Amino acid sequence: MDWNSIVSSIVSWCTSSGIKLLIAIVVMIIAFKLINRLGKMLERRNDKKHVLDKTVAKALISAGLILAKALVVICLISYVGINTSGITALIASLGVAGGLAVNGALGNIAGGILLLVTKPFKVDDFVEIDGTMGTVEAINVTATKIRTNDNIVVIIPNGTASSATVKNYSEKELRRVDHIFRVSYATDIEKAKKVVEMVLEYNEKVLKDPAWQVRIIGHSENGMEMVCRAWVNSADYWDVYFDLLEQVKLAFDENHIEIPYGQLDVHVKQE
Repeated sequence: MDWNSIVSSIVSWCTSSGIKLLIAIVVMIIAFKLINRLGKMLERRNDKKHVLDKTVAKALISAGLILAKALVVICLISYVGINTSGITALIASLGVAGGLAVNGALGNIAGGILLLVTKPFKVDDFVEIDGTMGTVEAINVTATKIRTNDNIVVIIPNGTASSATVKNYSEKELRRVDHIFRVSYATDIEKAKKVVEMVLEYNEKVLKDPAWQVRIIGHSENGMEMVCRAWVNSADYWDVYFDLLEQVKLAFDENHIEIPYGQLDVHVKQE
């Protein structure tokens, strides 16, 4: 083994291809950072000037960043001296084998385009998609990112998002809070209704127009069922939802209105 020739070969590679490879890595890192910074700058500029819809802008910027990074990598591969024609041939030969996988990706891309065109939801909307409920953070090229109420990020393929049933809780400015309260059959109906209406009256987040509704809607084994329907701004929905549950219970206790519970009366018959 000729160590001199080995060392000479290593030194020769380091002074030629090695330096090029090192330069390519440094350029790639810097280029990727600049591309990411440019993407964030474009997002901030669009948020200020509203040139494009926020959802469309995020999708276009995301696709542009991927394309720009791919071009940087291809250029650097050519700079290092790797024959790009060989890479092209390899990609072409793997095209058939990866056809099925690409088909799924193309379906997600088509789904993303469909979402941007039909706009069933947009960034910052609170939605429920395919059983997942949360706030839309981004609609990317192939997937939609949703953040749930407990701060978990869920990635839903655009193919699924575009074909699934979507509930958009943010599209309308107003939402209705529905509650059913049960009261004993011995309760004065008008008194119970007035107590619930008093709670609605004192809650500043409950809207007067459209008017609320408090009515008896059913008779169960354990008591009368009273429905309470109140309109609120969409942003106040959950605050009012929990407030009414707490405040109505306290108001019933103060006015001695009984909330019935399941019970069984047993009668012993003596012969």
